[in-house]
Amino acid sequence: MTPRYYIMKKISFSLNDANTRAWVYQALILAVVVYFVWYLVDNTLHNLAARNIQTGFAFLDKEAGFAIGESLIDYNLTDTYWQAIKVGIFNTLLVSFVGIVLATLLGTVIGVARLSANWLVNKLAAIYVEVMRNIPLLIHLFFWYSLLTENLPNPRQALNPIDGVFLSNRGIKIPALIGDSVSWMLVGLLFALIASVIFSFWAKHKQNKTGKTTAVFSISLAFFVIFPVLAALLSGWQLDVVKPELKGFNFVNGWHFSPELAALLLGLVLYTAAFIAEIVRSGIQSVNKGQWEAGESLGLSRLKTLRLIIMPQAVRVMIPAMSNTFMNFTKNSSLAVAIGYPDIVSIVNTMLTQTGQAIEAVMIIMLAYFTISISIAVFMAWYNKRMALVER
Repeated sequence: MTPRYYIMKKISFSLNDANTRAWVYQALILAVVVYFVWYLVDNTLHNLAARNIQTGFAFLDKEAGFAIGESLIDYNLTDTYWQAIKVGIFNTLLVSFVGIVLATLLGTVIGVARLSANWLVNKLAAIYVEVMRNIPLLIHLFFWYSLLTENLPNPRQALNPIDGVFLSNRGIKIPALIGDSVSWMLVGLLFALIASVIFSFWAKHKQNKTGKTTAVFSISLAFFVIFPVLAALLSGWQLDVVKPELKGFNFVNGWHFSPELAALLLGLVLYTAAFIAEIVRSGIQSVNKGQWEAGESLGLSRLKTLRLIIMPQAVRVMIPAMSNTFMNFTKNSSLAVAIGYPDIVSIVNTMLTQTGQAIEAVMIIMLAYFTISISIAVFMAWYNKRMALVER
């Protein structure tokens, strides 16, 4: 075969060639999808123009004019819709981050309890899992919201389980840290996080090279104590603890957690923990029983065997399912609108009612949840790759 004939064969576009057919079919499918999207967009714009409905995102710079009960950032009635959307995003991120951490911790404990040799612990964990995951999440939220708002006393008769902590139907009040050193302490926490990550990589490199382990958890925990305290000292220790005080019909000062936020976290965490517990249980059971026997032969207690030998292997199995559960947790937080917590869905719905910009509102909600979910997916994919076994 001459080189010229070979080249002519390689660039042949005959439909008898499998590769050519594959490219043609993919091009046709792509053309159909593009045409379908174009048709939907063109038809939508035509109908909106025929009804004289304004489109675009210029309204985001207009004054919102509605109040938001809870906000992690500054917000008032004269701020723009864009500022209101940022409030909703931060509120959604707060619920997602705190809830995922709490649900993972609780689910891990219950998942391990499901495998306990103690009959009572095992059955109680099994009952929890079956009850919690078979009740719709919306019912969970309504139950906890009703419990907090109807059964807790009013602020004048608020429960005071710990000094400075008050529980009432207006929410939970706890002492607050104020002062210029608070921002410095947050920077210290960020440095502690960075130091912990760097230290964990170094400890793993050391273990691979020498076989010696390092107390990564204990030292990382020390970082999270030392760095914020050191930052507060360097900034002059300008800190004050302000306790809540009853004035009139409600409390002032201190940090406030509304019944809506508390009910949302309780419902989401208790519901999701049941699914995480099953993921943890199945992950542990996927590890060969010989690994338990190996730990016992080394003189390790059952708890140390679980922590040092079983869990590192089980995590590799659990990560994909955990990733889906974390993303579902974030998307399930959109049910906050049912109990009045101002997340991104609730705030954009109010914005939609005022402006009538339905398509833009839905796009904002979709983009917000897509961004959060894809960030979780990317992080979990990175973690899965880091934890995967490397074949030689």
